[in-house]
Formats: sequence, structure tokens, C-alpha cells
Amino acid sequence: MNHRIVSVDVLRGITIIAMILVNNPGTWGHIYPPLRHAKWHGYTPTDLIFPFFLFIVGVSIAFAYKNKVGDVNTYKKIITRSLKLIGLGLFLGWFLPYPPFHKSINVLRFPGVLQRIGVVFFFAAIINLNFNWKIITGIIITILFGYFFWMGFVPLPNGSLPTFDRALNNWANHIDIRFFENHTWKKDYDPEGLLSTLPAITTSLIGILIGRLLISSEYQKIIKLFSIGTLMVILGYIWNIWFPINKALWSSSFVLVTVGWASILLSLLYFLLDIKKIHFGSIFRYTGSNAILIFFMSSFIAKSMGLLKINNNQSIHSWLYSFYSNTISLNSLASVCYAITVALFYCIVGYILYKKSFFVKV
Repeated sequence: MNHRIVSVDVLRGITIIAMILVNNPGTWGHIYPPLRHAKWHGYTPTDLIFPFFLFIVGVSIAFAYKNKVGDVNTYKKIITRSLKLIGLGLFLGWFLPYPPFHKSINVLRFPGVLQRIGVVFFFAAIINLNFNWKIITGIIITILFGYFFWMGFVPLPNGSLPTFDRALNNWANHIDIRFFENHTWKKDYDPEGLLSTLPAITTSLIGILIGRLLISSEYQKIIKLFSIGTLMVILGYIWNIWFPINKALWSSSFVLVTVGWASILLSLLYFLLDIKKIHFGSIFRYTGSNAILIFFMSSFIAKSMGLLKINNNQSIHSWLYSFYSNTISLNSLASVCYAITVALFYCIVGYILYKKSFFVKV
């Protein structure tokens, strides 16, 4: 595109900084309540962050591949980018900052955030290249309803009826444990598991449709975008009656509610930044320009700081956090202040990289 849509860049940056904020508390034992994930059903503000990013992945696909054709070269680039994302995610799980410098393959977690981004990007980009909005809409509806009926009504191999509980009689958990065995985040489930990646793909597919709306010559696109978002939130809450809103399962109701809120927020940002030309949020735009690089850096550095020791009792992370815990008496407040400091640090990193025109495309 000759003219970038600023609101999309800003929303991407907000999402990445929010990811860093959530993933870097001073202590996992005292997390600031709004930065916690829902225990199972339902959602918190934190549960919106990852689907927001996958939504933006879809919007960005619509922009990046607007004039692309599905030739061999394009497919090679899509495959390469997907494999890079998956590889970076596996590396984060595999790497140790001390001898033997890697985790045993026997306990390595296979699913993950970057892995899911890579898989979702691959399928969403391929679908975007080959189908019009009507067929993409049909694919979205088919996956969401198909996932609902599979999860809720298809008997398990032992003949018992499935549930949506955190248990092995839940289809998503059942498949993850059978397929990945001891390579999951928890022994009984993985929030980025195999089956739940199917509805996660629809999150990006809806983003593609929203992206196509934004770059079209549609009249009153802001009103349409806001209305679409509001309708999806309403439908998601209605569907919640039968298929609970659940991030770990990436339930169909969760898809509708989260992309609905993402669409509403994007419509507001689009109105302020791209229509009214009100200048704010540039720091998020800088960070969003190197989103994957900054997220990878934050995860790599956080893991290293948490595992490397400066003495027999303290890691680098705990030593740095002791400044906050010794200064602020309320543990959850000290924890979130540390997280905010980390997030601000990566905002500065994003600013420096942007000003030096240093951009890394994964």
C-alpha cells in the first residue's frame, strides 16, 4: 500500500507491549489481578491479547498480499516465514543459558505462541490468496460450527460424551495429551494445542475480511467496522450459553467475542489516527514495526535472566525485582511495577530500532 494505515500499526504495537507486560511480572506468585488469565471459562483483559495479535496478523495479510498472486515464489515465502516463526518458538523452549545450553527433547514443549502464529499465518495466507470473501466467510462458519459440534457432541474413543471441562474427556485436551504426550505446557492441557488451532485460524481469517474492508472504497467503513464488531460480541455472548467463552479451548464463542472487541478498538483507532489525523500512540507504532523481533527478544532475555544466577540464591531477575519488592510493600503492585518497567524498556528498544530504520522481517 502507498499509504499505511496507522491504526493497524499502533494496535499491533499495543498488543506486543501488552504481551510483554503480561509475560514479565516481578513474581508469578503475585500477579496484578487484571493481568491474570481466566482460570478456565470466561475471560479477562489479558485473554484478549493473543487473539488481538492473530486478528492483526489477518489484517496485515490482507494488506501485504493485496496485489500478490499465488505463484510458486509467493508460496515459498509463506512457507519460509511460517517455518521461521515455528523454529523461533521451538528455540525459545529448547534453549538454556547454561550448560548443556538446551532442554532435553523428551520434555520440550512443542506447542507455543510463536508456533501457533506460524501455523495460523500459513493457513490464513494461503486461504487469502485463493478465495474471495464469500468463500472465506463460509470457511469461518464451517470451522466455528464444526469445532462446536466436535467438541460438544462427538463421543470420545471410550464412548463417553465430551465436556468443556479441564479434563481428558475434553476433545482438545484428549487430542493434545494423546498426540504430544509429555510435550505440553501442563500435564492435562496446552493453551496453544493442536485442535484449538483450528478456530484460532478463523481469528486471522476474520482479520483478513476486516483488512479487506479497510483497504476498500466502501462508504462509511468505520461505522461498518464498529457495527460488525458489536454484532460479533453480542453473538459471542449468546453462543457462550452453549459453548463457554474459553481461551484455552479457543472456543467459537471466544473467537467471536475477541475479534468483536478487536474490531471495535480498531474502528476507534482508525477514526482517530487515520481519519482525524490525531497524533498519539507513536511509541506503539515504533514497537509494532518490529513486533516479532521485540517479542522474541523479550522472551529470550526474560528466560535468561530468570535462569542465570548472580549468587547461590538469586537469579538476575530476582535480584532486579528485589528493588521493587523492597520498596513497595504491596506484592501485586511491586510485581506490576516491575512488569511496566520491562514493557517501557522494550518501547525504548522499539523506538531506537525504528529511528535507525532497522526492521527485521521474520
